[in-house]
Amino acid sequence: MAIVLTKKAEDKVREILSEQSEPYAGLRIQVIGGGCSGFQYRMGFDKNFSDQSDAIFEFDGLKVFVDKTSLMYMDGAEVDYVEGLHGAGFKFSNPNVSGTCGCGSSFSV
Repeated sequence: MAIVLTKKAEDKVREILSEQSEPYAGLRIQVIGGGCSGFQYRMGFDKNFSDQSDAIFEFDGLKVFVDKTSLMYMDGAEVDYVEGLHGAGFKFSNPNVSGTCGCGSSFSV
């Protein structure tokens, strides 16, 4: 099981991480219940991780933690950072998604 961060996403995460006032171990990505379609992504910096309950990915020293339950829904996903006319943000390309809501903030599998 694996996830991928594009170079652009990796650079943006490093930039945001460097602006934090306290040290973090890395980035945590989760799939949580919610939204119109049932699931949504949550990203945030985390100080703690567990070798038993987390899959740990490393991108040139940047650690990304995904709990094993979330990873079941994200296997093969790519996280990119996009900038466009409608703003900027992280974009998930997930091969496991069967549908999304109209606003694009949640998904179903």
